[in-house]
Amino acid sequence: MICRVCNRGGPVTVTEAQPAQSPADADSRWWRGAVVYQVYVRSFCDASGDGIGDLAGVRAQLPYLGELGVDALWFNPWYPSPQADTGYDISDYRAIEPDFGTLAEAEQLIAEARALGIRTIVDIVPNHVSREHPWFRQALLAGPGSPEREQFWFRPGRGTYGELPPNEWQSIFGGSAWTRVPDGEWYLHLFAPEQPDLNWAHPDVWAEHEDVLRFWFDRGVSGFRIDSAALLVKDPELAEVRDRAPHPFLDRDAIHEIYRRWRAIADSYDEPRVLVGEVWLDDAERLIRYLRPDELHTAFNFDFLSCPWDREKLRGSIESALAAHAPVDAPATWVLSNHDVTRPVTRYGREDTSFSFAAKREGVPTELARGTRRARAAALLAMALPGSFYVYQGEELGLPEVEDIPHDRRRDPMWHRSNGVDPGRDGCRIPLPWSGRTRPYGFSPAGATPSWLEQPANWGPLTVEAQTHDAGSMLALYRAGLRLRREAPWGASTEISWLPSSDSVLAFRRGERFVCVVNFGPEPIPLLPGHDVLIASEELEGGAVHQDTTIWLRQAHHLDQFNGKERGR
Repeated sequence: MICRVCNRGGPVTVTEAQPAQSPADADSRWWRGAVVYQVYVRSFCDASGDGIGDLAGVRAQLPYLGELGVDALWFNPWYPSPQADTGYDISDYRAIEPDFGTLAEAEQLIAEARALGIRTIVDIVPNHVSREHPWFRQALLAGPGSPEREQFWFRPGRGTYGELPPNEWQSIFGGSAWTRVPDGEWYLHLFAPEQPDLNWAHPDVWAEHEDVLRFWFDRGVSGFRIDSAALLVKDPELAEVRDRAPHPFLDRDAIHEIYRRWRAIADSYDEPRVLVGEVWLDDAERLIRYLRPDELHTAFNFDFLSCPWDREKLRGSIESALAAHAPVDAPATWVLSNHDVTRPVTRYGREDTSFSFAAKREGVPTELARGTRRARAAALLAMALPGSFYVYQGEELGLPEVEDIPHDRRRDPMWHRSNGVDPGRDGCRIPLPWSGRTRPYGFSPAGATPSWLEQPANWGPLTVEAQTHDAGSMLALYRAGLRLRREAPWGASTEISWLPSSDSVLAFRRGERFVCVVNFGPEPIPLLPGHDVLIASEELEGGAVHQDTTIWLRQAHHLDQFNGKERGR
C-alpha cells in the first residue's frame, strides 16, 4: 500500500495501479487520449519583466508542465496583434507577437517541449484578421469595387444615403456586426470592429490559410486549434437570422470542404498533425459532421463544460457525447474551463452552476469552499472518462474568477462593447501565481513592471510553491490524478458502463476492474468491500464517500451492484 495523495486533514490510502502504456505515447493517434494544457501566454509567466507573459517564461516552466503530466500544450494566439481582443486580432501569422518573443524562440520552445515528450498545438483564427493586417489596409486604400475588398465583406449600406448597415446582423461582442468606413461602405465583423471577417468564397483566403498551416507544421507544431470554427462561411445574400431558416453565418454546409482540405494537409506529414475545432453548436448531429474521418480530429465538448453540477444532467451530457462520437470513431473531449468562461471553483459555488455567456453578470454570489470541493470532484470525474482531457492554466491551482477588477483596468472588448453589462473574460485571465506571498507572486521577476492585469492580494496560498508543499492542495490532486490517468487503471478500454446507484450517485465501470463514483447527495455512501481506493477528491471520513466527492476504485472482484440498488439507472 502507498499513499498517492493526502487530502485535507488526512491521507487517502491507495493501491498502486497496474502500469499501462499511455495513449499519448502509443502511436500517431496520441491525441485520442491526451492531456492538453492550455497556455494563455500573456498570463502564464513573465521572464522579461515587462508585466506580460512571454515564451521565455513558458520555456522556464516546462519542467513544471512535465511534472504535471501533460501530453501537449495548446497556445492561444502568439502572433503579432494590436491586442484589440488580446491576440485574436492577428496581423501576421508567420511571426511572433514582440511582447512574447521571436520566431526563433517559438521554434526553440517547440523543440524543448517535444524533448520532454510534450507536443505543441497553436491557435488559428480563420474567421477574421486584424484591422491592421496588410490585406485589410490594402482593401481600405483600394476603395469600393476593388479586388482587394473582395477578400472581405464590404457592402454598401441601406437607407437613402447608405447610412444604415447592410443588414441587422449583431456582433457576438454586442452591437452591430457592421462598421462604416469613410468612403461610405460597410464591412462585416462578427466580433470587434478591429476584427474584419474574411470572405471564404475567395480563393486567396483558402490559399493563405493552407500555407499558414504548412508554415507551422514544418516547424514542428503538432496541431491547430481552430477558433470559431463554425463561422467561416456566410450567406452571400446576407439573409437575416430567422427562426426555422438556415443560419446565414453559422454552420453552413460549405464549411466542410475547407476542413477536408486542411485534413489532407495534416495527414500528409510523416507524423500526422491534429486539427481541433472550437465548435459551439447545440445540435449534436451537426457537431459530429465536423468530426468525420476526413475532417477535424476532435472538437471541444462545450455541453460538458457548460453543464451544471447535477447528477442527471452530467450523466446525460456524458452519454450524449460518447454516443454522438461513436459513429465517426472520434474521441470525446472533456473540458472544465478555458480562457473565455468563469473559473470552475467560482461557478460551482453558485446557486446556478451552469455556464452561459448570456447569463453571465456581475455581482452573482458564490461560496468558494463549496465550489472548490465540487471542482475537485469534477476534475477526477473528467479525468476518468475516455477521450482527451483539457486543463486551462490555473485550473490545476484552483484559482477563482477575479470579479472585482476596476473598470479602468478591464481589457476585454465584451465588457466595453456591452457597456459593462457583460463582465467579460478578464477575470479568468489573471496572471498565474508561482511563488512568494506578495504580488506578483513570481509571475514577473523582482522590480518588474506591474502585470497587465493585477492579481488579488490574497493569492499567496494559491501559488505553485505553496501548493507543492501542501499534500491536500488542488495541484497535488491534479498531479496525482493525471499520473494515475497515464497509468490507465482501466487498461485499453475506451467505453464506460453505468452501474446501478441511488439518485444522488453517479457510478460507472471502465474496463474490467476500474470504477469511478461521484456522490452528489448529502448522505455519505459506504465503500464496498473488496475495492482498493486509487484516489479520492476529498478525505474519506469514516470510510465513507461524502457529498461532492469523487473516488476511483479498483475492484478485486466483479461488481454487480452499487449501493444496494438493482441494475439500471
